[in-house]
Amino acid sequence: MSVRALPRFLIAALTLAATSHALAQAAGGGHNRYKWRDGAGNLQYGDALPPDAAKLGYEVVNSQGIVVKRVDRAKSAAEVKEAKAAAQVAQGEKNEADAHARADDLLITGYPEESDLVRTQHQKLDVLDQQIVAAQISLRSQEQILADLLGRAAEDERAKKEVPDAQIKQLAKMRKQVDEQRLSVARRQVERETAIAGFRDETARYRELKAKLDERVRSLRG
Repeated sequence: MSVRALPRFLIAALTLAATSHALAQAAGGGHNRYKWRDGAGNLQYGDALPPDAAKLGYEVVNSQGIVVKRVDRAKSAAEVKEAKAAAQVAQGEKNEADAHARADDLLITGYPEESDLVRTQHQKLDVLDQQIVAAQISLRSQEQILADLLGRAAEDERAKKEVPDAQIKQLAKMRKQVDEQRLSVARRQVERETAIAGFRDETARYRELKAKLDERVRSLRG
């Protein structure tokens, strides 16, 4: 009997069966398998994963043996902590590098010429000098007040007079203020020296960046 002689419903059924069989064969041929190493380090293959495979890690391979997915082994608590610490260090280093890059960009774009940078540095130094002078004037004033209080207290002692409690408290308060003001003057002087050192480093960095920029411009001009 020819194919044309077969009923249409029978032809459709045979076609569907053939298609299903082909799809089943294709599916069977494309079946993925698992690949892992057991606790002893031996390489294993299988259609199903053992319970501890997730802890040890595994790979999914296709029928050609090509890895299509890789699942790393589960990290221990110590490894997770170590990885987190390393990530924080790496992020800190990246943030620092980004900050340096931004500072370099502001430095080279904010001052077209070195003279502009030097002028700004001198202005900052002048402000620091004015602050130091003001602090020194205040210190001398407080030292004079303290000297006067000490002089009156000495006169009372020579006259065999008892120094009033209020005067004693005032002396203690003024001594504390003088000590604090001296520390303030010393801190401002240290700030000035630190600023001068920072200006030297800033100028050196500016020259380095400027030289690189000029070199790039020359190379572009050919």
